[in-house]
Amino acid sequence: MQEAPVFLHFESIPPYVIHSWLAMIILIGSSLLIRVSMSIVPVGIQNFTESIVEAFLKLTEDTIGNHWGRKFFPLIGALGLYILIGNFMGLIPGFESPTSNINTTASLALPVFLATHYFGIKTHGFGYIKHFLGPMRSIFALPLMILMFFIEFVGHLTRPVTLSVRLFGNMIAKHLVLSVLVVVAFIVPAITIIPSAILNLFILSIGVLVCIVQALVFVILTMLYLSGAVEAEEH
Repeated sequence: MQEAPVFLHFESIPPYVIHSWLAMIILIGSSLLIRVSMSIVPVGIQNFTESIVEAFLKLTEDTIGNHWGRKFFPLIGALGLYILIGNFMGLIPGFESPTSNINTTASLALPVFLATHYFGIKTHGFGYIKHFLGPMRSIFALPLMILMFFIEFVGHLTRPVTLSVRLFGNMIAKHLVLSVLVVVAFIVPAITIIPSAILNLFILSIGVLVCIVQALVFVILTMLYLSGAVEAEEH
């Protein structure tokens, strides 16, 4: 779903693909620009970008721990920045939010699913299966262990679905809510003394808040999934 008439339009390429590429170009271009102009005392775009990256790094280390937090940070930081940029695109007239399309959100959730089990198997080897068997481990608890295995197995399979649908659904909901509020912003000033500028600022603030919160929810869930896969089993 697009949030405004799209400026970037090609007949053979869906708008969400174009804006996904644009988000990647912004990330790569910003990185190259910062790299060639990097200084010991950060200023301008370097200072702004470092503040965002450090915030993501602190959140990752606080959630997973210093050791695994730094190992997983490249994946988590890339996801967080990409989702932030994709979400904010929907607030710009003439642009579409690529994260409001289920294809984009599914392509973000699938690598998280694969990375979770890759690092789980790499860390624990065959013992990774114990994460699916529940807390009771004995021959007498074999039926319960089998039941827990199937429950955990289905739960893990649904993770990429819930990750992708949650982000997609909330971005669609944001679009619908903001569309209603825009209509209200045209009606209310005509019958009250509330200036339209205040209403527009309020609507924009809601949009920005939703964009930030949904990016944080996605990366926090990613951290929890990765942390659960590599954590040592408690006895």
